[in-house]
Amino acid sequence: MVKILLIEDNEMNRDMLSRRLVRKGYNVVMAIDGQDGVEQAQRTAPDLILMDMSLPVIDGWEATRQLKSAADTQQIPIIALTAHAMSGDREKALAAGCDDYDTKPIDLPQLLAKIEALLTQ
Repeated sequence: MVKILLIEDNEMNRDMLSRRLVRKGYNVVMAIDGQDGVEQAQRTAPDLILMDMSLPVIDGWEATRQLKSAADTQQIPIIALTAHAMSGDREKALAAGCDDYDTKPIDLPQLLAKIEALLTQ
């Protein structure tokens, strides 16, 4: 079963997205801030990470940089999830090390297509 680490500080977003992913057959592990996310990634070795970029403790940009610079987590694909749909945000997320980018509110079919594309690479 494919394991997805969902790093999201908003409880309502975390609950809604995790339930939808579980219904699609994914095993979902959750973290509530950037530091917790980095630690969960190291501990649980997920197949893919969904990273909210506006997180407490350390933000998604820094958490992504830490994960992509560590030998044990650098190969894990990361999709940035952000409500910041400003010009340049996609480029900023990719520059931080994210493999793809999606905006909130989540369009589930679009997100699932991105997940599947990264998992089959």
